[in-house]
Amino acid sequence: MRRIYEPAEALHCFEPVFDSNSKVLLLGTMPSPKSRENGFYYSHPQNRLWRVLASVFGESVPENTEQKRALLIKHGIAMWDVLKSCKIAGASDASIIEPVPNDIAIILRQAPIRAVFATGTKAAKLYKRYVEPETKAPIIVLPSTSPANAAVGFEALVEAYGAIRAYL
Repeated sequence: MRRIYEPAEALHCFEPVFDSNSKVLLLGTMPSPKSRENGFYYSHPQNRLWRVLASVFGESVPENTEQKRALLIKHGIAMWDVLKSCKIAGASDASIIEPVPNDIAIILRQAPIRAVFATGTKAAKLYKRYVEPETKAPIIVLPSTSPANAAVGFEALVEAYGAIRAYL
């Protein structure tokens, strides 16, 4: 029998990754419970984000937080999430209620960001509603790398995320 989760308060518990050379910003919605537990982005072992980025840039798949952070910085990629807090059932973006956005403009003021990408449609919708009116920076939607998005295969993800290179 499938368990039904009630939305619970979730707080974003780690800082964005960026430096003064970041040219692309990747935004998710809110870190998953596993990512919050591990203190870094896309930490669920079945999430394909790190394998996809490694493939896009011809790198080895990063195995720990330091290697993941280094991969992002080396390739001019900033990473954060649209939301600072919300109520969410598990890791289900569809269940998000009471969203409170992060101040994405902080990164845009400190780095020469050329393009903002969403790592899924929910992140893009939340960005367009709560952040874009302030930043005026449009967002490009990429497919989710979540295991819940099994309809999009690995090669299709690599091709889609390859669009990042045009802005670096």
